[in-house]
Amino acid sequence: MSNFLATLGENFKTIFSSPLTLITLIGCAILLIAFIKFKSLKFNSKLIARIGLAIALAFILDMIKIYSLPNGGGSISLGSMIPIIIISFVYGPSIGLFTGFLFGLFKLILDPYILNPIQVLFDYPLPFMAVGVAGFFKNKYLGASIGMLLRFISHFISGVVFFGSYAPEGISPIIYSLSVNGLAVGGELMICLVLLAFLPVERLVKMLKSNIATI
Repeated sequence: MSNFLATLGENFKTIFSSPLTLITLIGCAILLIAFIKFKSLKFNSKLIARIGLAIALAFILDMIKIYSLPNGGGSISLGSMIPIIIISFVYGPSIGLFTGFLFGLFKLILDPYILNPIQVLFDYPLPFMAVGVAGFFKNKYLGASIGMLLRFISHFISGVVFFGSYAPEGISPIIYSLSVNGLAVGGELMICLVLLAFLPVERLVKMLKSNIATI
């Protein structure tokens, strides 16, 4: 028993002493939980069409760049996360997470930047899936802010672990990732909040929800 506990302790020590191993476990655990949740989702033709429309609109908005950061540090689009946020308000967070996950996969296929399989995980499926968390909140501004904060955290982790070597001399990877991803995701959030303020989101959500009830 003592040997088992000693071995277990050494394994935990190894895991927590290696950032890459730790974030790999975290990322895989999140994906596993999400896949278990996705298996319980029930789809119909109208829902599939709306998920497809949301992803298509997200890509169209993503192509409209408000500002591009230098050295490939990301960009600020015309509120590309709005369709994912709205579908999460209409159908709930599970569908929002699934829609964001699909958007991340398609973005990986169409516009890949690959350094490492775990970097791919934290830069594509996980951050955009996290935006769907907005559906847990009734307040549209709070929901969007929390979803985008979780997206930022995912990109931030990737920036520190995988893009730290790109940091200018004298700047730590943490500060570099914080500034680059903070500007990109923070700017995107500001655009989303402005659009949420001007768009008739409540009316749109109510109309789509009532339409669901008649299916």
